[in-house]
Amino acid sequence: MKNGLLVLICMILAIGTCGGPLLTRLYYNNGGERIWFMSFISTAGCPVIFIPLVLSFLRRRNRNNSENIEKTEIVLMETPMFMASIVIGLLIGLDNYCFAYGLAYLPVSTTSLIVGTQLGFNAIFSFFMVKQTFTSFSINAVVLLTAGTGILALRGGDGERSADVSHKEYVVGFLVTLTAAVLYAFILPFVELTYKKVRQQITFTLVLEMQLVMCIAASCFCIVGMLVEGDFKVIPIEAREFKVGGGSAFYYMLILMTGIVYQGLFLGAIGVVFCASSLASGVLISALLPVTEVLAVVCFREKFQVEKGVALLLSLWGFVSYFYGEFKSGKRIINKTQLQETELPPLPVSVSAVA
Repeated sequence: MKNGLLVLICMILAIGTCGGPLLTRLYYNNGGERIWFMSFISTAGCPVIFIPLVLSFLRRRNRNNSENIEKTEIVLMETPMFMASIVIGLLIGLDNYCFAYGLAYLPVSTTSLIVGTQLGFNAIFSFFMVKQTFTSFSINAVVLLTAGTGILALRGGDGERSADVSHKEYVVGFLVTLTAAVLYAFILPFVELTYKKVRQQITFTLVLEMQLVMCIAASCFCIVGMLVEGDFKVIPIEAREFKVGGGSAFYYMLILMTGIVYQGLFLGAIGVVFCASSLASGVLISALLPVTEVLAVVCFREKFQVEKGVALLLSLWGFVSYFYGEFKSGKRIINKTQLQETELPPLPVSVSAVA
């Protein structure tokens, strides 16, 4: 059951990781300029979480009715997890702003290569915060994915800066995006640490409740920024003047799609932490970044140097290495369990035998 859920979550994560930056770039390329608005969109799709939460509640209520249990709790989350979720949500809001800022001034491929550095930071934070155990396969995956990012960084910005982006804006965008990578690398093990520290049984329903609170907190953080920048006054004008799709209708459809896709990225990342670990989530995201770069080349005609092809191969190699190690580790645990079950218990020693 959990393996099937993990596969589904990985598919959702793949769609969000690859689709979110592309839709954001489409927004910026065609007249969109509201960075706080795009930060808000990253978590504004959180109402979709109510669908599985309602289904989970109905399922629990039917089960309780069959067992003659009168009361079915609507909310499972307790205060400690609620407070931790708010803190994490505010950090996510800040991270969303940093990422949206970077996409406003950098090509998708350049942004992806910077975000790929989160894996190295994630490994460090996971080791110190949740005592993540490293195997030769996970270390190999981290090295390969980080090497791929480093290769891309050798020529990441050569000839890719847009004519309307100044050198200062490009450098600031680079640094802010790097900040987003470090912050996101911290958030994932922070979530895993919360799972371990709260005195509650962590179920998938509880994870969904936590995600909902985090998204609401992140959205509120971004709404404050939108109010300060006056985004609510500018958005209707921006929609009418949007360069593609005939104006407002396509604009709002793009915003809706972007919100849904980014919600998939968020649900997928936190879901992988629940089903596996924060390091596994980081590895998956990093492995998908070169795919995003290829799509950016196809969709926006961004340059694809030889270095990007090498990085893609290294990332796929790292991805396979990590999951092969996880497969072997899981198989070893299963074999050990089966061996313990088949072993006969030792015969009791009688008093007469001792005598």
